[in-house]
Amino acid sequence: MAAERTQRRLAAILAADVVGFSRLMESDEAGTLAALKSRRREVLDPLVAKHQGRIFKTTGDGVLVEFASAVNAVQCAVELQQGMAVANDGQPEDRQVVLRIGVNLGDVMIEGGDLYGDGINIAARLESMSEPGGICVSAKLRDEIGRKLDLIFEDLGAQTLKNIAEPVRAYRITGTPAVAVAAPKPLSGKPSIAVLPFTNISGDPEQEYFSDGITEDIITELSRFRSLFVIARNSSFQYKGKNVDVRRVARELGVQYIVEGSVRKMASRVRITAQLIDTASGNHLWSERYDRALEEIFAVQDEVLHSIVAQLEGRLASSMAEQARRKPTEFLAAYDCVLQARQYLSTYAWEAAEPLLRRAVTLDPSYAQAYAYLAWAVLVHSFFDARTELLDEALQLARMAAALDSNDAVCHVVLGFAYTFRRDYDEAGASLARAFALNPSDAFVITGHTHWLSRVGRHQESMAILDLALQCDPFPPSWYWEGRSIALVGAKRYEEAIQSLKRQDRLFFWSYANIAACYAHLGRMDEARTAAATVLQMQPDFTIRMLMLQEPWKNPADSDHEVEGLRKAGLPD
Repeated sequence: MAAERTQRRLAAILAADVVGFSRLMESDEAGTLAALKSRRREVLDPLVAKHQGRIFKTTGDGVLVEFASAVNAVQCAVELQQGMAVANDGQPEDRQVVLRIGVNLGDVMIEGGDLYGDGINIAARLESMSEPGGICVSAKLRDEIGRKLDLIFEDLGAQTLKNIAEPVRAYRITGTPAVAVAAPKPLSGKPSIAVLPFTNISGDPEQEYFSDGITEDIITELSRFRSLFVIARNSSFQYKGKNVDVRRVARELGVQYIVEGSVRKMASRVRITAQLIDTASGNHLWSERYDRALEEIFAVQDEVLHSIVAQLEGRLASSMAEQARRKPTEFLAAYDCVLQARQYLSTYAWEAAEPLLRRAVTLDPSYAQAYAYLAWAVLVHSFFDARTELLDEALQLARMAAALDSNDAVCHVVLGFAYTFRRDYDEAGASLARAFALNPSDAFVITGHTHWLSRVGRHQESMAILDLALQCDPFPPSWYWEGRSIALVGAKRYEEAIQSLKRQDRLFFWSYANIAACYAHLGRMDEARTAAATVLQMQPDFTIRMLMLQEPWKNPADSDHEVEGLRKAGLPD
């Protein structure tokens, strides 16, 4: 019997998202929810109906709408921004509900009432590029519209979009003026800073991992200084490959200072330029160029860090930060392998990362982070292939990492993950507490700590920390939403858990299994069965027992409740 062919169609997709949603919720949760319901009832739904669209997905702060006509999609977008501006009139700036909108024309896959594919992903990426109150569209959609609408399109050039293979040419629709949105509040009165992705000017796209790795290391090291508020990597990397306005970045991330720069790697030498910008005035507080032998890369990173902190604090922020320095490797080939592997692990590509990390530990058997990331790659391998026997190897590697460098938060957080999945909850808690003490601002550390809190039944505490994490990471990575969903499932807040899971860039078979269980607990059995069918399509040998070996709930009541939902959804024992 021939395999069932995937249904597809061409559609115009409108993606809209509320700017500063977490800030609004933190300030007034009930008022924000009431305002959103009112805007949907009075503005969004009538306009979607007027232009013959269909809302096919909603999240707490966003919506995806399908149109058969590109013209209708853009008309709806323009009128939606106009309608929101009218509704905001007279409201305090910090209580206004402001949208960003992206619109794309592309091929989509149909599954039940939902749509998938790059056509939707591109619309979502364009939305994140848009100014508050503005609209970004793809060149494909712009070409389709032609002269049918009396609008002006500003060419933004080819844009590199996250998880999209080819650059996408984008346009901004003028005439929908950008809205001044109140910035998120930084923690306490600390100087706040974002490090934008350093530009790779090596002339070789294959060296992108190197410039990204340098940026990530600077972010990690800066976040050790307790007197600084440092924006997390994922939020900073939202601006990768874009011509950015520092004032816009400052407004969106809620920071006072920005670091930007470039990296050129040439054979045995590296050239790094860096500059520190005061976003209020646009003035350059400090800039420097380093032209050094490649083996001096760690010394250059130290100089950059010290110069930034000296400018912001007039001195190094704390002796503790200096004492808690990680131990870099002396073998640059090993460091290069780790940088490449980290790029792969950011998309869970353990197959590509693992050989690089095994080479790194062979080149330098004392390189702690190489062991830590290798342990993480083995853990990811165990998740994807449901091979729980790999947990022993992951734990052994993580122990080695922490023993080699007791001051590296990454080593301790991976060790904490390994202990959690081995169900050694006390050791996991001790390792994660150590990681949190070393670097409480690091997104990976926060994820590990809150995952453990959820698994031991401290769901509300986990969510409280995740809420605070949004202040230093307003554009959190995909795995943030999976981590949040674990706490929400444990708290039996199923609708929010489903929304959180669906906010991920990519859903895995265990994601759909948890979606199925949540729908079943809500009594929405058709949606539960659809999600369960997707699980079996992605993982034909799936069983509930297999999943529960990977779900390290400490309390039997949490475990039993998940099993109940999975069975209700029709998944096999």
